[in-house]
Amino acid sequence: MRHRIWRWPVAILVLVGAFPGAAMLTHSAADNGPPGARNSAASDTMSERLAINGYDPVAYFTVGKPVPGLAAITANVQGRTYRFATATNRDAFLRAPATYAPQYDGYCAMGMAEARKEAGDPLLWRIIDGKLYLNVGPEAAKRWRGDIPGHIAAAEKAWQTMHGAKTGAF
Repeated sequence: MRHRIWRWPVAILVLVGAFPGAAMLTHSAADNGPPGARNSAASDTMSERLAINGYDPVAYFTVGKPVPGLAAITANVQGRTYRFATATNRDAFLRAPATYAPQYDGYCAMGMAEARKEAGDPLLWRIIDGKLYLNVGPEAAKRWRGDIPGHIAAAEKAWQTMHGAKTGAF
């Protein structure tokens, strides 16, 4: 009986040692956000960051809702790894990434209107004039909806100030 108690801790250590990436499976959604998100130290050290917390950017336009992408179907664009539900969606994205990528690199549209970088929540989204916008939380989404054209204008100005002539997503 004494040997059985011993086996579980050893088995766990062996498994964690065999799969060093397993510890990464418990990271928070903020780790997948844009640079400058709540846990930027972890995300900025990665050469490729998971965009939109792994949701398929094309699905917002084709299915009309957030759809989780698959780890096996990806595209790396401008330092971000996008996941897709289908290879067809990935191919559409690669043909026109500016059409499908969220504005402001996935930062909250309301936060950007206030010149702040906050990771957008892929479940709080809206397509306006063919562009995908995310918000950080329900309160931010509610405030943003109060004056969408005004907030987009302010966000574009803030984005240009932060990133030069580059606007929107690409």
